[in-house]
Amino acid sequence: MEYIDKAAREGRSPATLLKLRWTRDWLLPAVGQRPVDQIEPHELLAVLRHQETKGNLETARRTRAFASQVFRYAVATARAKGDPAALLLGAVAAPQPKHLAAIIDPNRAGDLLRAIAAYSGQPLTRLGLALAPHVFVRPGELRQAEWSEIDFDAAIWRIPAGRMKQRREHVLPLSRQSLDLFRRLQALTAGGRYVFPPLGKPTKPMSENTATTALRRMGFAADEMTAHGFRAMASTLLNESGKWSPDAIERALAHKDGDQVRAAYHRGAHWNERVAMAQWWSDYLDTLRSGAAVLTFPTRREA
Repeated sequence: MEYIDKAAREGRSPATLLKLRWTRDWLLPAVGQRPVDQIEPHELLAVLRHQETKGNLETARRTRAFASQVFRYAVATARAKGDPAALLLGAVAAPQPKHLAAIIDPNRAGDLLRAIAAYSGQPLTRLGLALAPHVFVRPGELRQAEWSEIDFDAAIWRIPAGRMKQRREHVLPLSRQSLDLFRRLQALTAGGRYVFPPLGKPTKPMSENTATTALRRMGFAADEMTAHGFRAMASTLLNESGKWSPDAIERALAHKDGDQVRAAYHRGAHWNERVAMAQWWSDYLDTLRSGAAVLTFPTRREA
């Protein structure tokens, strides 16, 4: 709990803190009442093996990593001499990466956009789904959007670092279409904190399952499209267009750059390109939705 409290003081997101507490609960029955400097690797391995036999490989990975963080903190604060969890790296099967389903075919993307436009569910859900492909932020960043973050005059959306996966502020240029969707949302939820509050709960953000449920109601199966899939759609089609630099696309996706100096440079260097790209992308989505003939993008060499 002391380590989790430290993580909270460091500004870790509520979602991260919730995951830390959830992982802690796996360890408590086995070692929670033991002195931290007396816990042996085999005691931790028993917990990980139990998770492994149930097929919870990702849970086992998170549990070992959390335990290691706690033991390193204990070493740093002179309450332990080593990290027994570090010795268990690779002791259980590694989880296989899961690729979230996404529509990346332009014609099928047009089908999706038309289905969203015709969606008969809650207006907030329909407008949220309509906005998602234009801004292609992570689902949590979209559903937790706050009106204080939207600058209509400057045509930007400024997402604070505390809500970003990389813990770094993300600024998005907004196309004319995105601004129009936000204005339509204003008529429904302006005056409250959140852009997408659930029905009857103005002080809370939309549920994380809302978009997924809507996609299923529209006939898009879990192995075809997810709420996260709008990011892959944008990344794939923007790169295939050959019109925009990979760095500008990566900045738009808020992906982390390991080189901090390079990252600082590219955030500024590609802003004008990102503004132009945001408008081009929204115009292209309109073309797909209208059902106009979709031409194959030339390769970079042909371009």
